[in-house]
Amino acid sequence: MSRRCELTGKGPMTGNNVSHAKNRTRRRFLPNLNDVTLQSETLGRGVKLRISAAALRSVDHRGGLDAFLAKAKDDELSDSALKIKKEIAKAQSVQA
Repeated sequence: MSRRCELTGKGPMTGNNVSHAKNRTRRRFLPNLNDVTLQSETLGRGVKLRISAAALRSVDHRGGLDAFLAKAKDDELSDSALKIKKEIAKAQSVQA
C-alpha cells in the first residue's frame, strides 16, 4: 500500500533532521493518511478511500465527495478515485 493520498496525490517528502549542534541527517515527512468511508449522495453508498487529513477537510469544505470529485483534476486522483468520479458523472447524467 503506497503512502499517497487518493484524492490530492499528496505523498512523502524529504528533508533533514537538524540536531542542536546543526548536524544534518536525511529524513522523510510522511502524509497523515487515514482510512475513511465517505458517503456519495449520487451513488447512494459509501466509498472507502485512504486520504490525508487535509483532503478530508477539503471534502467537507466543498460540500461532500461528489462536489470534491467534480472539481478535482484527473491527474491528481488515484485509479480507484477516478473510477468513482466517472461512476458519479454517469449517474448524474442519467438522473438529469
